[in-house]
Amino acid sequence: MRADYGPRMANDTALLDSFGTISEAQLAELGWTLKPEGLCQDDTCVLVPDRGALVSDVGLDLAVLGDLLDRPVAVDTEAGLAAIGAPRATRRRTLDDLVAPDFTLPDLVGGGVTSLSDHRSKKRLLIAFSSWCGCGYELPGWQTLQQEIHAEGYTDFEIIAVAIDENLEKLRELAEGITYPVVVDADHVVTELYAISNVPTVVLINEDDTIAMPNWSAYGSDLFSEFTGVESDRQHDRIRRWVREGDAGMSTAEAIGVVGDLSSEEEAARLHFRLALALRDRGDQAGCDRNFDRAAALAPEDWTIRRAMMPLRGQDPFGENFMALYEDWKAKGSPYHGVRGY
Repeated sequence: MRADYGPRMANDTALLDSFGTISEAQLAELGWTLKPEGLCQDDTCVLVPDRGALVSDVGLDLAVLGDLLDRPVAVDTEAGLAAIGAPRATRRRTLDDLVAPDFTLPDLVGGGVTSLSDHRSKKRLLIAFSSWCGCGYELPGWQTLQQEIHAEGYTDFEIIAVAIDENLEKLRELAEGITYPVVVDADHVVTELYAISNVPTVVLINEDDTIAMPNWSAYGSDLFSEFTGVESDRQHDRIRRWVREGDAGMSTAEAIGVVGDLSSEEEAARLHFRLALALRDRGDQAGCDRNFDRAAALAPEDWTIRRAMMPLRGQDPFGENFMALYEDWKAKGSPYHGVRGY
């Protein structure tokens, strides 16, 4: 069961019915208008040097549009479906300027939707997790940490858990008894905005929306410490110090650029994953499988792609397929878009 986003649009990304073109009405859904001065959004306009290359009798060329707006585009011509991603500049600001991008997603705990900006003026611990990862069982451990920190008087601290997932039934089970927001990112928008390639990944975000610690593989408990080799309490001590003293244990200079940007292949993989889900929802299993295969080929070491699709393809994300992926990932040096050694 998928989260209900209404129109196929979430956090400045969209799926568009198209054979390589979109209409001006669909462009408007993305917040842009084609004017004589260029492609405009609010008071910002992007110059269109060759309007003939962009506009034809059948619509606006998506590939040209993507280049002009610096946004990745993936098209499945067989299905007549396209996906357009978030602006690359947003992610560059995340990685190079340490500015945390906002997002708005359905909230399983509070109901309705929750935005990162709803908790501005607080220190926020962003936790990317999923039901296909053991980290989903660590939500109570994070709950205990938040209660401890609040009991010390530091109520300007909030955890926001982001489920890179669509299994609402399982996520509700995992979120039972949790009081902090647990939001559902079925379209993997947050992994695109923050260059997340595995879960659990946490991000420490200051009150002013600057990132104190970028993508970091931290754990809510010691449930799987024998497997991971990591003691969670040492990691929690770093979080406690950050909340109490403002010291995340990493300088701004160390944090800038420490997380590598997504490659064009990884960008495309996320969009093909999105296309696969959309086609599955339409009953086009062949199209779904085709795009899952493309996503896996484009990002073979990205667990938010490879492992996330296992339950969606009838495979056990904790079974033989996962162990084969895990051994292959280790043999390749455990590639990860995040900081190491912390």
